[in-house]
Amino acid sequence: MEVKIIETREVLPVRPPFDQDHVLPLSHLDNDRNVHINFRYLRAYVNNRSTANHTAAAADPAQVISEALSKALVYFYPYAGTLRPLPNDSRLFLFCSSGKGVPVIHAAADRTLASLNYLDDPTTPNLDTLVPDPSHGEELVHPCILQITVFECGGFCLGASINHSMCDGYGSSLFFNAMVELSRGAAQPSVQPVWDRASLLAPRKPPRVEVPFHEFLQLDKEFSPYRQAIGPVVRECFAIKDNSLECFRAELQKLSGSSFTTFEALGAFIWRARVKASKFAGDDIVKFAYLINIRKLMKPALPAGYYGNGCIVMYVQLGAKELVEQPIWKTAELIKKSKSNATDEYVRSFIDFQELNYGEGITAGKGVSGFTDWRHLGHSAVDFGWGGPVTVLPLSRNIIGSTEPCFFLPYSSANEGMKDGFKVMISLPETDMPTFRVEMDKFTNLKLSTL
Repeated sequence: MEVKIIETREVLPVRPPFDQDHVLPLSHLDNDRNVHINFRYLRAYVNNRSTANHTAAAADPAQVISEALSKALVYFYPYAGTLRPLPNDSRLFLFCSSGKGVPVIHAAADRTLASLNYLDDPTTPNLDTLVPDPSHGEELVHPCILQITVFECGGFCLGASINHSMCDGYGSSLFFNAMVELSRGAAQPSVQPVWDRASLLAPRKPPRVEVPFHEFLQLDKEFSPYRQAIGPVVRECFAIKDNSLECFRAELQKLSGSSFTTFEALGAFIWRARVKASKFAGDDIVKFAYLINIRKLMKPALPAGYYGNGCIVMYVQLGAKELVEQPIWKTAELIKKSKSNATDEYVRSFIDFQELNYGEGITAGKGVSGFTDWRHLGHSAVDFGWGGPVTVLPLSRNIIGSTEPCFFLPYSSANEGMKDGFKVMISLPETDMPTFRVEMDKFTNLKLSTL
């Protein structure tokens, strides 16, 4: 696949959203060093009579989406702002200036979506060229950049690069859903966006830390979680069949007497497989990291339109040797128990911990495996008139302090033969992937005796 860039336009709000330049503060969750990254992902759309309405079938996707973006920026104008560091540390704030917009790249690909399996395979050559990849510094000047690539079949791909300090997955969904609503004639978004980050998630006065974060976090100004030298990294997807998964969960319940969710059970298996495939020493500490949505557990709950980072990172940690040797159900149980730590006090204490220690460099250190579940995020609702996306695929290799993330993803809805189960996409050092495949083969072939 070859992708040709046709032009880049800066899309401005359809009308001025404010009268004068101003500054917007970010929350301590937005300024967590784990989210000082650009998150990149794509949505693929087919264009045929069975999925597109009559108007959309004849329309130019770039024009439709650009017009929708222009309308949405009246309400979500911070996406056209510029992130800047505070003078005394690396925390960011947002500067909003009149006459600024969001860059939109128009591109064309020389293949059909069907010939590329609807972009369902992360090993597709040149896949990354479908999503903007801003240079160092540009991700702050333009925290949101979109790319619309039209394929020979008339289908298209919407690629997005969004600085994670601006929002989390839920927040970006509010933004894109507003674009959809406005493109279909709504006078305003059904959920009004809320920025109020400084007060809703502010540190307490005085700050107090009631959670022993020092047990799994450390202070290190020099360490960056995303600048570790690990060699070439590759992505690969693994099929998770419903029958294999249910048999696996039933076996864990038989051994432990407890039931486990898919995330707990499969997460425990993949974490162990990942550590088995790595070069960790037995006494190395390894961490399982995942996000929990805090919007409803806060007291009071965050407003429905709050689109800043509304998730907190949770950790499970073990010695590498202990993780590999103990029964998997014990690891699944640790993941299950860790969820109960997610409380209003945990979040408030973390914010206060950031307030007291941010300048010292808060990090989870090395050996972090990041896990996130994208199966039920409502991406199919982002329908500009051609039907919802048939494939949604993250391309970021850095999340929640990990350079080797694992995503639980649905199959492309365009693949009729892939309705059983879902897929797991993992990024690993190229040298580790062969051993990891062997471990995953035990799961996919239901070799429970070898687990």
